[in-house]
Amino acid sequence: MLSFIIYYKVLEDKQERKREMEVLQAAGQAVVSLIRMVYNLLWGDIVQIPLPGGSSLGLSLLVIILIPAGIYFTIRTRFLPFRLFPEMLRVTAEGKGDGEREGISGLQALIVSTACRVVMGNLVGVVAAISAGGAGAVFWMWVIALLGSSTAFVEATLAQLYKERDPLYGGYRGGPAYYIHQLFCKGKARRRSVVAVLFAVSGLICWCGISQVIGNTISSSFENAFHVPPLWSTIALVAVAAVIVLRKNATVKVLDIMVPIMAGCYFVMTLYIIIRNAGALPAVFERIFLEAFGLRQVVAGGIGAVIMNGAKRGLFSNEAGSGSAPCAAAAADISHPAKGGLLQALGVFIDTLVICSCTAMIMLLTPESLTGGLEGMDLLQASMQYHLGEFGVIFTAVILWLFSFSTFIGILFYARSNVAYLFGDKWAWQTAYKLLALVMLFIGGLAAYQFVWDLGDVGVGLMTVFNMIALIPLAPKAIDCLRDYEQTHLKKK
Repeated sequence: MLSFIIYYKVLEDKQERKREMEVLQAAGQAVVSLIRMVYNLLWGDIVQIPLPGGSSLGLSLLVIILIPAGIYFTIRTRFLPFRLFPEMLRVTAEGKGDGEREGISGLQALIVSTACRVVMGNLVGVVAAISAGGAGAVFWMWVIALLGSSTAFVEATLAQLYKERDPLYGGYRGGPAYYIHQLFCKGKARRRSVVAVLFAVSGLICWCGISQVIGNTISSSFENAFHVPPLWSTIALVAVAAVIVLRKNATVKVLDIMVPIMAGCYFVMTLYIIIRNAGALPAVFERIFLEAFGLRQVVAGGIGAVIMNGAKRGLFSNEAGSGSAPCAAAAADISHPAKGGLLQALGVFIDTLVICSCTAMIMLLTPESLTGGLEGMDLLQASMQYHLGEFGVIFTAVILWLFSFSTFIGILFYARSNVAYLFGDKWAWQTAYKLLALVMLFIGGLAAYQFVWDLGDVGVGLMTVFNMIALIPLAPKAIDCLRDYEQTHLKKK
C-alpha cells in the first residue's frame, strides 16, 4: 500500500512538472510571437510602391517616419551636415564647458555613442544589409547617414537643453525621456509622462536585446576563429563586463581608452586591404552604384530589396532618431547646447561613412565565389581570411570582442538615466538592471541569431516611435539653439 502511494505521488509530480513545462513553453512561444508581430508592424512593409521589372518598394512604418523627418530636419537646419561639417570637427577639440565641470566632455559623450553604434550597425548590420540587399545597399546606407545627421543634431541638442543634475553618478543626465516629460508634463516632477515611460521601457528592452546580440556575435566569432565553445567565450565576456559595469564611474574611463584604439586599428587594417586591392576599387564602386539604382536588379525584380535593406540597416546603424545617443549627449558639460548636437551629428558620419564603409569594402573586395551562400559573421570572417589569411579570422574575432565589449558597457551608460526616470534615484534599481543586462548577455551567447536580431530591432523601433512623437514638436527649440550658436559663436570667427 505504501509503495502504491509513493508511486502515485511520484507519477503525480511528474505530470505536474510536465504541465508546468508545457505552460512555460506556451508562454515562451507567445512571447516570441508577440515580438515577431511587433517587429512586422515596425519594420514590415505596410506600403508597397510598384517598380519596373516586377519589383516593389516596401515602406515600413519606421522608414515612413524617419526618412521624411530627416529631410525635414535637413531643410530646417539649412543643410547642416554640409554647411557645418568643419565646425563639427573643430568642436571635438574642445573640453568641458565653463561651468562647474561636473559632467563628461562633449568628446567623451561622442566616444560613448560611437562605442554603442559600432558593433550592431557597423559590423553586424552592414553584413546583414549586404547579405540581403547586395552591394547597392551600401549606397542607401550613405544616403540615410546624410539625412540622419540632421536628426541626430536635433535630438542631441534637445537632450542638452533639458538635461538635469545626476545625484547618483554626479554630473548630468537626460535624454528623450526627459524632454518628452517636459513636453507633456511641463516640468511637474511628481508626475510621469506616459510617452516618456513607454520610451524608457522600450529603451531598456532594446538594450537587453542588444546585449543578446553581442553575446551571440561573440560566441559565433570565437567558435569560428578559435573553436572555443560558445559557453566559455560568453562566460569570459560576462565576467569582464561585470567588473566594469558594476563599478560607479568606470564606463567612460574605459571607453576613452578602448574606442580610439580599436577604431583606429580597424581603420588602419581596412586601409591596408584597400591599398592592396586598389585596382579593384573602380569595379567595387561601379557595382555599388549600379546595384543601388537597380540597373542589375530591375530585371530580376530586386531593386526594392536593395533600397530597403540599405535604408533599414542604415537607420539601425546610425541610430539617428532612435533616442539612444541623446542619453550620452545629455551627460556632457559643454558651453553651448548646439555643440552637443554638432558632436552627435558628426558621430553619424563616423559611424556610417567611415566605419560602415570599411566593413563594406572588406566584403566587396572579396571574390563573390568565396562568399556565396554565407551570411552573418561567417561572411565577414571569410572575407578577412581571404585578405589576411588566418590572421584575418583571428583579428576579426578579437576586434569584434573589443567592439562588443565597448558597446555593452556603453548601452548601460545609456540605461542609467532611463532607469532613474522610471524608478527614481536608487542604487538598487541601477544595480538590478545591470545584473539583468549581464544575464541577457549570457543568454544571448546561446540564442538563435534571427530571434536576437528581432528583439533588438523591436526595441529600437519602439524607442524611435515614442522619441519622434516629441522630437518634431520640440524641433523649433533646437533650431533656435542652432541659430543662436551661429550668431554668437560662428560670426565672431
